[in-house]
Amino acid sequence: YQDHPLPIGEEQTISQPYIVAFMTAQLQPQLEDRVLEIGTGCGYQAAVLAGLVREVYTIEIINPLAQRAQADLQRLGYNNVQVQSGDGHSGWPNPESFDAIIVTCAPDHVPPALIAQLKEGGRMVIPVGPLHHQLIYLLQKINGEMNQQALIPVRFVPLTRNKIKLEQPE
Repeated sequence: YQDHPLPIGEEQTISQPYIVAFMTAQLQPQLEDRVLEIGTGCGYQAAVLAGLVREVYTIEIINPLAQRAQADLQRLGYNNVQVQSGDGHSGWPNPESFDAIIVTCAPDHVPPALIAQLKEGGRMVIPVGPLHHQLIYLLQKINGEMNQQALIPVRFVPLTRNKIKLEQPE
């Protein structure tokens, strides 16, 4: 019953309940929406959205978290959620367009792939900035341009990227 982040394993945290509710409200989800979430974590935000929209697509870079979230969501009967393990900077692996996008980890800038996957008129809620200077932004795509509004200061785990390990010649 406490309003603070909690550890979920793999050195990650779930956002405090207030922030989950705030970001969901700012997204203004509609019953027929297809929503993309970047940063599945334990699957809590996806579960919240699943009760509000038609389909949720969620991507998590840490494979054990993605697998656990997928198993938990299936076990709990969330049949309108698809979970993928992958790099959220690139958006959903099969380029789709979404009515709304919510990002639950903080990049240093808005990834262009997410803008490309947002439908005209669509809304995106995303924390942006370095660890101690992040703001949640509400973005809306109007006539192909992104209108933005800074909302509140926050502190999220960073949006990480897959790194390709190259073998060094001997």
